[in-house]
Amino acid sequence: MKESEFEKAARIILNARRVVAFTGAGVSVESGIPPFRGGNGVWSKFNPEFLDIGYFHQHPEQSWKLIKEIFYDFFGKAKPNKAHGVLADMEKQGLLQALITQNIDNLHQDAGSRVVHEFHGTAQYLLCVECLKKYHAAHVDFQSLPPRCEKCGGILKPDFVFFGEPIPEPAQSESFAEAERAEVFIVLGTTGEIMPASMIPILAKKNGVTIVEVNIRPSNYTQSVTDVFLNDRATSAMARLWDAIARLQ
Repeated sequence: MKESEFEKAARIILNARRVVAFTGAGVSVESGIPPFRGGNGVWSKFNPEFLDIGYFHQHPEQSWKLIKEIFYDFFGKAKPNKAHGVLADMEKQGLLQALITQNIDNLHQDAGSRVVHEFHGTAQYLLCVECLKKYHAAHVDFQSLPPRCEKCGGILKPDFVFFGEPIPEPAQSESFAEAERAEVFIVLGTTGEIMPASMIPILAKKNGVTIVEVNIRPSNYTQSVTDVFLNDRATSAMARLWDAIARLQ
């Protein structure tokens, strides 16, 4: 009987010495977090200028009204789903050595993943733009906007990348380094449109990495770098992959 794509992917993962996951918005959609792009994306409802770093510095109160609504009132209620859980279980069993995520929702860590490179930062923490004191979001009072630093009175900014800001270190260096040392990449729930993150799987492929892609529809990677395409929603695909791994172990 012909081996299924899920069994093929499972065998590739089980035979690899270093497996890295690379995740995007499609992983968190089933937790109730919409993607930023697309017909139902955040940018179809809100002007993205509120996340431009120049606009934020000039109009912090206006920016913060939308930041609070989207990232702390709405996104803050999201819980990890089956895809997050399987990736965490893979790490626990030694089948996944690292995870690179473009998401800022902390759901991978909430599910139990430990080695996570947050390429675009995180909404979990806020930084003072003046003295750089860091605050956990759970300890910040969002009733008065913009929230301010209790140490120096400076405005607090979410610790994720705004338009016009560089990718944070060491996340950027670590992520690109994984494209050189991994044997397998699991590319999960990302269209491959956001630079420079989109270059990581492409660089990995150039370095001989095998690409297992999980996506509900073909992406920019599917025809160019993907070796095995698991065409399904993130939750069901990862559940099926986990079952295939269990059968082959």
